[in-house]
Parts: sequence; C-alpha cells; structure tokens
Amino acid sequence: MTREEFYLTDDGIRLHAKLDRPEGLEKTPLCIVVHGLTGHMEEPHLCAVSETMNDLGIATLRVELYGHGQSDGAFEDHDLAKWLHNLDTVTDYAKSLDFVTDLYLCGHSQGGLAVVIQAGRRPEEYKAILPLAPALMIPRLAKQFPEDEIPDCFYFHEQRIAQGYILANRALDVDAAIRNYHGPVLLVQGMADTTIVPQDTVDAAKVYENATLVTIDGDTHCFDYHLDKVVEAVKEFMAKQLG
Repeated sequence: MTREEFYLTDDGIRLHAKLDRPEGLEKTPLCIVVHGLTGHMEEPHLCAVSETMNDLGIATLRVELYGHGQSDGAFEDHDLAKWLHNLDTVTDYAKSLDFVTDLYLCGHSQGGLAVVIQAGRRPEEYKAILPLAPALMIPRLAKQFPEDEIPDCFYFHEQRIAQGYILANRALDVDAAIRNYHGPVLLVQGMADTTIVPQDTVDAAKVYENATLVTIDGDTHCFDYHLDKVVEAVKEFMAKQLG
C-alpha cells in the first residue's frame, strides 16, 4: 500500500486527507471514508474499514471534514451544509484522479447521515454507499424546535455548537435522499447503540431499493465489541460490488 497525506481546499478551508492505494494496480475503485461528530480519520472502526477496502484492491480517501481533526474551521461553526459542500469538493477531486474507476462513499454516525444525504444529492456519482450507524435522527431532532425557540447554541460532550448547526439540519430531508439513491447500500448497525436510534437504520433499509442490513447484537455506536463483524460485512458487500 502507498499512502499520500495532503490537504484539499474547499472554499478557503483546508481539509486533511489521506489517500491509501493498493500497490501494483494501475486502475482501482476508490472509497471516500468520513468520520462522525467529534470524530477523526484515525478512529479504529474507520481504519479497519479502510484497510479492508485496500485488501480488496480498493483505494481509500479518508477525509476530516470542517471543524474536525486536522482540518480547518471552528468545531462550533460546523454544520451538515458545510460537510456536504466538503463532500462535493472531495468527490470532484476523487473523480479527477486518473487511476479511479468507480467511486464509493462510506461514513460513520453524522458522517453516515452525510453519506445518505450526499448520495441523494448526487446519486449517479457513487456506485454504492456504506452508512455505518448513521445518525438519521439529527434532522428530526432539529425540526422539533419551534421556529421562535431555536437556541443560540447547544453543547455536545461539553463542546459548544452554534445555532447554524440546527438551522442547517432543519433543511435536510432524509426520506427524499433515501428515495433518490438507487444503487447498492450497506447499512451496519450495533443494536446496543445509545448515541443514535438503531431503529432508524433498520427502517431505512426497508426504504432503500437495494439495501443490505447488518445488525450486530450487543454492539455500541463505534463497534467497540464486534468490529470484526463490521469488517466481515464490508468485505462481503464490497466483494459483490467488484464482481
């Protein structure tokens, strides 16, 4: 495997990226891999997914989005609209690479939500998507605030997030995004996840036209106990995409 570490620029914001390519292959598919809220590219579950892809002959582009990891932007000012704009830039960059054949998109938690929305926005770009424990409830929670009672900020694990996060998330339509993507989807969900709503993932699998749902009993949001089952699911799913 060869690794390249660099920054992509999106609207003046530098996004930290790592591109891992299997050696000896002139042309390969590529999977963009993104983290969740407060996350970063070196989390064990993201590294495991990336390594699994590489073992299958798939390049990976792990990217830290606005306000996270080593990327620019204040955490408190990040929102899903900024992340989707980031994903547009990352996708366009990936498409420009002369060795790339097909594009895949994988994300965890809030990154999983971003994957769902992004695939609905640009459905022809991604051969398949892999939302892992996607935080599909975020827009629903944002819409629960009455119009005149949206707080100026809130705190997540003692980290401040500005009002713009709520406003941007209120504009997201998860159901429409799911209906608009027609390619293969792998949804992986730990059923002891207390960070998001596991049933949302189960329900999403019923709406997607071509979904594979893998539920892992007793596992957490970051797959702390059964990461091997996540790896197995990704390996089996991607092997089918490669034919």
